Amino acid sequence: MMTGKTKRNITAITGFLLAIAFMFYLTGWHLPQEIILVISTIIAGFPILIKAIQALRMKAFSIELLVSIAIIGALFIGEYVESAIVSFLFLFGAYLEARTLEQTRSSLKKLMDMAPLEATVLRDGVRWTLPVEEVLIGDLVAIQSGEKVAIDGKVVSGQAFINEAAITGESVPANKKMEDTVYSGTMVDHGYIEVIAEKIGDDTTFSKIIELVEEAQESKTKTEKFLEKFAAIYTPAIIVVAVLVFLVTRNIEFTLTFLVIACPGALVISAPVSIVAGIGNGAKNGVLIKGGEIMEKLAKVNTIVFDKTGTITKGCPEVTDIRAFSMKEDDLLKIVAEAEVVSEHHLGQSIVKEAKTRSVPLSNKPDNVEIIKGNGIRARLAGHQLTVGNRKLMLGNGISISPEADAYAVDRERQGNTAIYVAVNRSVEGIISIADQIRPEAAEAIINLRAAGIKQIYMLTGDNRYTAELVASKLGIDHVFAEMLPEDKVTKVQQLKDEGLRVAMIGDGINDAPAIATADIGLAMGGSGSDVSMETADVVLMADKLDKFAHAYSLAQATVSNMKQNTFFAVGTVVLLLIGVILQKVFLASGMFIHELSVLIVILNAIRLVRYTSEKAWYNKPTSRNSATQQVREGV
Repeated sequence: MMTGKTKRNITAITGFLLAIAFMFYLTGWHLPQEIILVISTIIAGFPILIKAIQALRMKAFSIELLVSIAIIGALFIGEYVESAIVSFLFLFGAYLEARTLEQTRSSLKKLMDMAPLEATVLRDGVRWTLPVEEVLIGDLVAIQSGEKVAIDGKVVSGQAFINEAAITGESVPANKKMEDTVYSGTMVDHGYIEVIAEKIGDDTTFSKIIELVEEAQESKTKTEKFLEKFAAIYTPAIIVVAVLVFLVTRNIEFTLTFLVIACPGALVISAPVSIVAGIGNGAKNGVLIKGGEIMEKLAKVNTIVFDKTGTITKGCPEVTDIRAFSMKEDDLLKIVAEAEVVSEHHLGQSIVKEAKTRSVPLSNKPDNVEIIKGNGIRARLAGHQLTVGNRKLMLGNGISISPEADAYAVDRERQGNTAIYVAVNRSVEGIISIADQIRPEAAEAIINLRAAGIKQIYMLTGDNRYTAELVASKLGIDHVFAEMLPEDKVTKVQQLKDEGLRVAMIGDGINDAPAIATADIGLAMGGSGSDVSMETADVVLMADKLDKFAHAYSLAQATVSNMKQNTFFAVGTVVLLLIGVILQKVFLASGMFIHELSVLIVILNAIRLVRYTSEKAWYNKPTSRNSATQQVREGV
């Protein structure tokens, strides 16, 4: 297989020979001109013929086969100018095609260039500069200004501003301090941190991103698969038709021109080049779209289903109030935090965080821990049976709730809090109130999604109906379903699909994984923080921001539209050229020139997607959009 450099050199040589042949033509020296044209044809045509033979050995009929037949035929009938120009134009077109296609893969190349090669490891007080392959889990890694982070891990010392564009697509540096997580492939703008390595090598988020983007760019859409099958039948069919054309017309030049014009080059690449460019744009903006087929499906979505906690809200809930009925507040907080240490849920971790903030010692370890997804947790702690969760969990375990406790919980819920009941030995001993903040970009993202064509927006949450309805009213969400278990969300998503809606489900990728997998398109927030989300979802929003969802949706629509434009243009060009051949207005060399030009136009059209921004898709007047956004934020 020829490298890009070899292809460039051969193209340059044949171009130089054609220039010399043209000079001989001007001086009237026909014999040297013809010799040079034949040499030029052989030099440029040989790699084309080799590629055609290689394809035949694989039992495939390639475009190179049609061009090779045309070149050999032109030489046979003495049309040396035509043979030389056709071979040169095809090779030159292939070279330009390869060069321009590189631009569509630039996002992946930039990601690869960001891969760290070395890390500074502190072992036994000694600094070692090691290749990243030799860093071990648990190593203490030192990173200073201008250096790349080589591992995923938590900051244990220092503070730094880190450019996380390789992971999230966000150019504004993030301030990282104690307990914050940093990711491989990011860059320390300024500062100094020491990090405990938790993920290394191929297990890092950065490595997984590269792997996902590579796989996505290699995957094929239904359109691509159809075009490949079409080309496999079309090419041999054209050869048969060309033979029939010759038998009818007895005009070899006309037949050869027909062969060249009928080449489906632009048609074959019309879909894949758009998909590669679209996926590259997504990767650059912190959106991982796992393949062309996902892109096509996402563009057809008309219904969005949101989870609430960690998706519409920030996922960093805080304890707002603790009400203890028969013990001290800190004692109530202590036993709940000791049980929730093992929980991965946002609410459980917020209780643990509050205990640490108040310096409440967590000394007891829970036994017989049972996490009830969507409801809460049960455990034995210091000889007592502890049940922590929502109202449904209490009633389901036969734990009665006093009118006082229920009235207090309802009041907190109406103020936008989640009320967590705490029962010790089947008696409700207190309520912990937790609140989460709506993401600042949520209102704008929902406005943009509606502008892009989303008809219905749902919110499914395990939270209480008061908090859910309050959030929905502020954001203008159409339908709200509260106090749902993970299996309830799956049932609802399936119901929407059964109604004929094309559904996208977006959640945090942990409790919502079953619903994400059930939807036509599954999206996960914050893939940088969850392996589950990267594995389950079709689209991962690495920046953990809802406006990236709006960008992904409009990008998918733009990519599919670009594919259609390319396909229509490619087919239209072939039809017009064939008409030109029949009317004897298009000939071998001019036909090849127009054919190669159509290929380049298709590629250049696709490259527009590399620089695509979702703002280009919004056709609403800015004043009306801003007004609508303000109304949503105010809860009107």
